[in-house]
Amino acid sequence: MKVLLHICCAPDATTAYIRLSQFHDVSGYFFNPNVQPFDEYSKRREAVEKLSKAWHFEVIYPEYDPARWFKSVRGLETLREGSMRCKACIAFRLKNSAIFAKENGFDAFATSLTTSPHKDVQFINDIGLRLSKSIGVGYIPSTFRKQNGFLESVRYCKALDLYRQNYCGCLFSLPKVKV
Repeated sequence: MKVLLHICCAPDATTAYIRLSQFHDVSGYFFNPNVQPFDEYSKRREAVEKLSKAWHFEVIYPEYDPARWFKSVRGLETLREGSMRCKACIAFRLKNSAIFAKENGFDAFATSLTTSPHKDVQFINDIGLRLSKSIGVGYIPSTFRKQNGFLESVRYCKALDLYRQNYCGCLFSLPKVKV
C-alpha cells in the first residue's frame, strides 16, 4: 500500500517510518506551517532531509505558509499547550495531508505525531479516521510511542545526530527565555 506519512519532525518520523515501511511504500510529507520562527522551521526541515537521505526515502515539502496556519487557530492564541488550539493545529495539518494523499494517488495517510509522549493519541486517531471518511482516503491509526517507540526515536536521533527540538513548534508554545 502506498502511504503518505505526515512528518511533524525528524525525531518522531524515525520510529513511524521504520514501523510503517516494514509493510508499506512510505513517502514523507513535511507540512508544518505552525513551526516558527522560520529559523526553527529550517532546522527541523534540515533534520528531516538528513533522515530521508540516510534512510533513502522520499519526502515532499509543500510551501511554507504560516499565514494559513494562523487563520486555522485564530481566536485560540491565548489557550494553553494541549488545548483546543493544539487540536485545531493538528486537525489543520492532518486535513492538508489527507487531501494531498487523495489528490496524489496515495492509498492512505498516517502521522508521526503519535511518537511523542506529549500528544493526545486518541484525538489524533479520531480526527484521522474522520478525515479518512470525509475525504475518501485511508488512514492508518497508530500509537508509535508504544513498545518503547519514543525511546527508539531518541536512540535513532543520537545515532544519526539529528536535531531534537525543545518545543512543539508554534510561537505560542515557544519556551519563555529567561533574561
